[in-house]
Amino acid sequence: MPSLCRDCLTIFETGTRCPGCRSPRIVSDPELLDLSVAHMDCDAFYASVEKRDDPALRDRPVIVGGARRGVVSTCCYLARIKGVRSAMPMFQALKLCPEAVVIKPRGSHYAAVSRQIRALMDALTPIVEPLSLDEAFLDLAGTARLHHAAPAVLLARLQKRMETELGLTGSVGLSHNKFLAKIASDLDKPRGFSVIGRAATAAFLKGKPVRMIWGVGAATQAQLDAAGIRSFDDLARWERKDLLHRFGQIGERLWHLARGEDRRRVNPNEPMKSISAETTFDEDISDRELLDGHVWRLAERVSDRAKAKDLAGRTVTLKLRRADFSTITRRHALREPTQIADRLYREAAALLSQVPERGAFRLVGVGLSDICAAAAADLTPDLLDPAAARRAVAERATDAIRARFGPQAIVKGRTLR
Repeated sequence: MPSLCRDCLTIFETGTRCPGCRSPRIVSDPELLDLSVAHMDCDAFYASVEKRDDPALRDRPVIVGGARRGVVSTCCYLARIKGVRSAMPMFQALKLCPEAVVIKPRGSHYAAVSRQIRALMDALTPIVEPLSLDEAFLDLAGTARLHHAAPAVLLARLQKRMETELGLTGSVGLSHNKFLAKIASDLDKPRGFSVIGRAATAAFLKGKPVRMIWGVGAATQAQLDAAGIRSFDDLARWERKDLLHRFGQIGERLWHLARGEDRRRVNPNEPMKSISAETTFDEDISDRELLDGHVWRLAERVSDRAKAKDLAGRTVTLKLRRADFSTITRRHALREPTQIADRLYREAAALLSQVPERGAFRLVGVGLSDICAAAAADLTPDLLDPAAARRAVAERATDAIRARFGPQAIVKGRTLR
């Protein structure tokens, strides 16, 4: 069985230690040198960046997230040992780990570090599909001839470069499709390297819970539970036509996943599905004027991101979260896509006005979905709002001034609410 030393990158036959450097950090699999679809997942990315940048945090539990009223964006493994998890309310995280250092997220800095990691990936293959700042799929088929090394070796080399050049670690999953590669990357974190070969797929999935399927949310999980489907064994017993009848189009995908099949290709041009921004308040808010001010600021943030990526969207979403963490969501589909902050704000504000409940609310969010290229956006004058075109022109002029003189060069009055 071929084995790979993850420290010196020596390939050898099965053993408990590398014959070259004696390292125990080896990965072995009968198909190790034949598989080419990988998923790289950085380990506790935001927290790891903060620890790298401030060595005094190295031995302390670190939580990256909002203030006490916010939620955990991510946390280091010392905090995870105490039970802290991503998306956990901050007050709950601090009960579990009161000694943790809480750091406000630095989005632009993490994005810059992410670009450095992406550059290392691009050096291996042009077929990289990012899922977020800290994870991506890679298709390394055909790269052995170029780099004179098997994909497994290239991935181990990527992990070493991330550690030595960037001071960060990541975990790799290597398999024959995206579904299994993503599962594999989570099997041995941190600094893991796991392989699921074709021949081992059925045995690996046997008895595993279906919640391992990426993208199965609470609603789908509830439907699966209601159908008595809790494991891949349960899922595999269903006929294809019955899954289609019960679950619609997702039933087709579930039938294939039950057998470890995933025909999706790694797509470096995977389109963005939505753009959103939200904020959690230090104290619950019911004052509609204050909420309106937050809606404007969030609309600006969403608009700025859409403009930066030359994108627009057809559906505006307003999200409100109550003190008990239950959520209200309202959406409105536009006649044509937009990326203009003024339009986003007016649509989201209208959705807010249609919510009869006065609150109080602990979170508000604004989103834009049904994403498309900006070239198709904001083309038709609004006959019901003749001033909209003038406001859009003024907004573009404001964008140009801010780009030259900074974001505070021009500030709208409603931003101060």
